[in-house]
Amino acid sequence: MTGASTRDQTVEERYGIPENFLEIEVKNPQTHGFGRKMYTDYEIICRTNIPAFKLKQSAVRRRYSDFEWFRDVLERESTRVNIPPLPGKVFTNRFSDEVIEQRREGLERFLQIVAGHPLLQTGSKVLAAFIQDPNFSRDSYNY
Repeated sequence: MTGASTRDQTVEERYGIPENFLEIEVKNPQTHGFGRKMYTDYEIICRTNIPAFKLKQSAVRRRYSDFEWFRDVLERESTRVNIPPLPGKVFTNRFSDEVIEQRREGLERFLQIVAGHPLLQTGSKVLAAFIQDPNFSRDSYNY
């Protein structure tokens, strides 16, 4: 065998970078405000080489109401795709660590499914912006 041994090679050298990869994490929940104005937002981390996404790496923050709006837009845009549900609304203890963690897991699953769908990657006007644009605003879209 010539050249570097397999022990000296990195994973990328041995296997190459996957043709299309997409990693999405929802993490670092933070609760803001006081009393009736309290809300929690979540960090969305995206790493990808899929052309539909403008950035290879990004991090943005979104709150649950942003996800609700985003899901509604996806349903209107994509009549041929079954959009999965969001984790349910919680009316008691919604700021407890357990509830926030369950919601975080559900939001992560939701985003992984919709962002990984080829028809949504190419057909949605809001998918990449919602996941990657720190200046994203619902007002920018007429829905």
